[in-house]
Order: sequence, then C-alpha cells, then structure tokens
Amino acid sequence: MDKEKLSIVKIGGNIIEDSNSLLTFLKLFSNLKGKKILVHGGGKRATHIASKLGIESKMINGRRITDTETLKVITMVYGGLVNKNIVAKLQALSIDAIGLTGADINSIQSDIRPVKDINYGYVGDVKKIESNSIDKLIKADFTPIFCAITHDGNGQLLNTNADTIANKIASGMSNKYETSVYYCFELNGVLKDINDKNSVIKHLNFDSYNNLLKDGVFADGMLPKLYNCFDALKNGVSKIYLGNTSIFSKENDNFTTITL
Repeated sequence: MDKEKLSIVKIGGNIIEDSNSLLTFLKLFSNLKGKKILVHGGGKRATHIASKLGIESKMINGRRITDTETLKVITMVYGGLVNKNIVAKLQALSIDAIGLTGADINSIQSDIRPVKDINYGYVGDVKKIESNSIDKLIKADFTPIFCAITHDGNGQLLNTNADTIANKIASGMSNKYETSVYYCFELNGVLKDINDKNSVIKHLNFDSYNNLLKDGVFADGMLPKLYNCFDALKNGVSKIYLGNTSIFSKENDNFTTITL
C-alpha cells in the first residue's frame, strides 16, 4: 500500500525577519496539499533581542555558543515570540497549527554536544524522534510548528540546529509516511558560483554531490546543510528541495532537488 505523503518545511531566518516575506511564505505553506510540519529557527531575532538585554552573542564557524543566559533568550524568542507569531498567522489562514519545542509530547530528545575543541554549551544533537507522538497530532489534523529547541529527557532544554531537526523529523516519520523536506531560504537553490544567484544546480545526487565537493564548489555555509540532506535521504526521506518560495510553485523549476 502506498504511504501517505508528508511534507516537512524548514524556513530560514531572513524569511522570518521580513514580515512581508513571512506572510508570502505562510500563504504558500497553507496551500501546500496534504499533511505537513513546519520547522523554524530565529537566530537573527535572538541576536537582536540578546543585544538589547546586554547579552553578547558568541558565534564560532557560524554556530552559536549557548551559555545559560543565551539559552534563556533562545527559549523566549524561538519558543515564544517567533513560534507563536507563526502559529497565530497560520490560524488566520485556516491552518490549525500547534507550536512545539522538542520537549512537548517528548517529541525530540537530544544529547548535549560533547566538548571537543569547542564548548558549545547548551547545544543538542538529536538522538531520538517520537514519531508516534508526532503522528497523533498529524492524525488529529493539527499542523505541528517546531522551533529549534529540543530537550535531554532530564529537564534540560537544548538549542538545536533547525536544519538537523527538519531532517531528523523527516527520517523519523519516513516509516509511516513518504516524506519530503523543503528548505525555504533567500537563495534560489544550491549555487555553482556563490556570486552568481542564477547558477542553480537543479539536481544533485550522491555521485554529483561528491564530484562537486572534490572541486570545492560548495560554500562553507551550504556544507552542513548538504551533509544533513544526504544523511536524511540515507534514512528513508524520498526527496529534498532547496530554494526560495518558488519551490512551492508549479510554474517554476529554478531550485535544487536532491535525491540519492
């Protein structure tokens, strides 16, 4: 029997920051057919509010160091301000959205990232997805909206990469659904030349990815995203799309599709 389709959509921070872009995206998301889940971060908003509170944001290689004070800000911003704003806007678009962290219904458990060269603080690496719990919400016709916070099962919240959350949810749900992941951000897709916004690589599979990797084509910021993508495909996800809001448009094919 064919599995029902489930779309997991992750939005980037630049869309969250621009109220017009966010509304455009949420309209497209609300029109997306079938079962769906939305995953978001909110790093730029967190940095802005932290600075207003006199808390310095420390980044290493584009990743945030999450100390005790930073975790408080992230919990307020991701789990509160950004998440509930998205939920309210989706309700206005007739989507029965429910905002969640990974601690809610024990949906996403993580291990605190071990200290090697860098101590990232309260940062989690996803260990387990409770697919049955998430599925109860989906089967009840709710649309889960996950922010980039998980928990360790012992009462500790953890800041967790939103790209990873999207892929781990998709992998975890792939035994029940035919899952696809949509990465929606400001670029047209994966670019061959970072300075040429139209140099979109329209299709990537494992072989072409490895060849381009050897040639040093991918910009640093794209590497962890692509690593996540192939990890998800190896764990049962069927297709991954990367691009701007045109990935939801039938008329446009100027984005990147990734398959194994």
